[in-house]
Order: sequence, then structure tokens, then C-alpha cells
Amino acid sequence: MNEPINFIAEVSSNHASDLSRCEEFIQTAADIGASAVKFQLFKIDQLFAPEILAKSADHRNRKNWELPVSFIPKLKEKCDEVGVKFSCTPFYLDAVAELEPYVDFYKIASYELLWDDLIIACAKTGKPLYMSTGMATLPEIKHATEVFYKAGGTDLHLFHCVSGYPVPAEECNLAAIKTIADATNTPVGWSDHSRNAGVVKRAIEHWGAKDIEFHLDLDEQGAEYKSGHCWLPDEIAPVIAGIGEELEIADGDGVKKPVKAEIDDREWRADPSDGLRPLKHVRELWAEKS
Repeated sequence: MNEPINFIAEVSSNHASDLSRCEEFIQTAADIGASAVKFQLFKIDQLFAPEILAKSADHRNRKNWELPVSFIPKLKEKCDEVGVKFSCTPFYLDAVAELEPYVDFYKIASYELLWDDLIIACAKTGKPLYMSTGMATLPEIKHATEVFYKAGGTDLHLFHCVSGYPVPAEECNLAAIKTIADATNTPVGWSDHSRNAGVVKRAIEHWGAKDIEFHLDLDEQGAEYKSGHCWLPDEIAPVIAGIGEELEIADGDGVKKPVKAEIDDREWRADPSDGLRPLKHVRELWAEKS
């Protein structure tokens, strides 16, 4: 009997800070066969450095995308009601403790992979941790993995990921799933930004991904839908059901390194010193802007 695939529906910032809409995401994820639903817990002033917020209205406006902490217990309750696991990505250190009583597992985003303190905080809870590796090099991934285990963590899953929104199939480099797994001795899945059924099918059938994360929107009205990487329920449901053909063009060369679709975003990762985006040398350039 084939091992079931763990499909994780990422709500990201498509919830509009509306509890009823959040609960609808959870119900929809259960209806289409997902095994878990993941939200994101961030506060803009603890996500972006002040140099960025002072100069960029676009970044300040992302405050409208914040998930109220008060929703967390209710989201967990809804997940339990419909039989899916509840997960959330902490983007500031206190969020780890705020989420601990409720999440079935944590997730660390690609942009925070360099932030050892966040990995350590998650590891110390003893809960499973999933980490995305978009934009990362293999040494960066190996370092993050070692940090987790040295902090006492025992249950780690990695996602090969390309931080392009969306990413073309030919840049998905799915062969890196094996590269990362071999280098870290850790299960590696696929965090999808391609919105391509053939890519997801190839990751599962050819490269052995058991964990698949996908961005979900309900109705094309989510804040991130226009970017092009979010699936609608009727698009992803057949993929979860196992329908479709593999797309070999997504294999790539297996070398884990940033690809064209994500190379510019490497500088916008969280700085390891304080966990704020972007890296400090980029902030200095923004501070000099008139």
C-alpha cells in the first residue's frame, strides 16, 4: 500500500483578517482532501526593519495582512472539528510561545531560514518543524538542519522550494529534492509556487515527495491571488486525488542553488542578527534613500 501524501494548504495572507473566512479556508481544505492547514503569524514591525517601513508604503500596508493572535485558539478548534492538522509559521520569536499550545507542527519560511534563534525556539518546544529552503544554498540548509538537532529537535521535515511567485516549471529543479535529502538525511517534500499539476505530480511520483505544501485561495479575492501562485479549490482537488500526468521538464539539474526566479529575493531574507528583513547591508542602502 502506498504511503499517503501529506498535503498542507497554505492560507498565507489570503484570509483578509476575517475569522469567518479563515474558518472557510479550513473547511475547504478538509473538503478537498488536505491533511493540514497552515497560517502565518507576523507583525509588520517585527518582520521588516524600520528603514524599510519608513520608506515603503507598500510594506507598511501589509499590516492589513496580519492574522490576529486572538484567532489562533479558534482556528485550532475548527481544524480539530473537521479533522485536519493546524500549523502556523512564526515570524517573530514570541510567536513560537503564542502558538505552542495550539499548533500540531511549526513551519519556518524560506526568508527566515538563516535565523538560528527562530529555529532553536521551535526545536525546544519538541514539536515537529517543517522548513522551506527557497533561495538557499546547500551549506545554508545543512547549517539550519544542524541548528535544529543541536537544540534538541527530533522531528524535522524540509521542503525544496523556489521562491518565485509564480515559478516557471523549468526552474523548479525538482531533482534537488534528492540532493537535499542525501545531504541532510532528512525527509524532503515540495513547497509549490508553480501552480502546475504536472510539477506536483512529478515531485510525488518521481522524486518521492511525501509532503506537499500549496498556497490556497477560495475565490480569487485573496491578497496574494493576483501574484499567480495560489491554487483554487477546484484546481488542487484533482491533484490531491492523484489525477494528472508528470512534467519532466521540472526536474532540473539537482544542484541546490538559487535560480533566476528567486535570486533577487535572497537579499530580502531575515538577517540572522535580529530576524528582520532584509539583510543589514540592504537596509543601509534604504536608509540612504532620500
